[in-house]
Amino acid sequence: MRAAFAFAAALALSACRTAPTGPAVPAPPEGAAIAALATSLIGTPYQFGGADAAGFDCSGLARYVHERVGVLIPRTALEQQRAAAPVPLAQLSPGDLVFFRLRRRAIDHVGIYTGGGRFIHAPRAGLAVEYGELSAGSFYARHLKGAGRFWGPVRRTGQ
Repeated sequence: MRAAFAFAAALALSACRTAPTGPAVPAPPEGAAIAALATSLIGTPYQFGGADAAGFDCSGLARYVHERVGVLIPRTALEQQRAAAPVPLAQLSPGDLVFFRLRRRAIDHVGIYTGGGRFIHAPRAGLAVEYGELSAGSFYARHLKGAGRFWGPVRRTGQ
């Protein structure tokens, strides 16, 4: 597991210049490793049902990066949302999962939060793994239904 964190730290230090530039948000090692691994997969093709570096769907991407740091999570976005420890949106940290309801009445999309109001996801057929925006009024902000975490503690507040 320490090797995964060292790998993620090296990836974070060598990130491309197009990475988000918002204020630095300190992330626990597991969250930073998850976010760094997700960042390294930008450009990987979308593949329905995909869960490896040949291609991903949204929940396959989330599962893949978590497994690489030794955290096993369920397969679908809905199962991931139901099993994750809830995280208040005001306490999002890199590596948290963000859950969306895009086309159905239940959670049907997931991304990996990277900080600065951005997340990484596998959006749909024909597109590659990319950043999404959570800025006010954006498509994804309007469809955001919550966040969750499978690593480290979640601080509970009055929310």
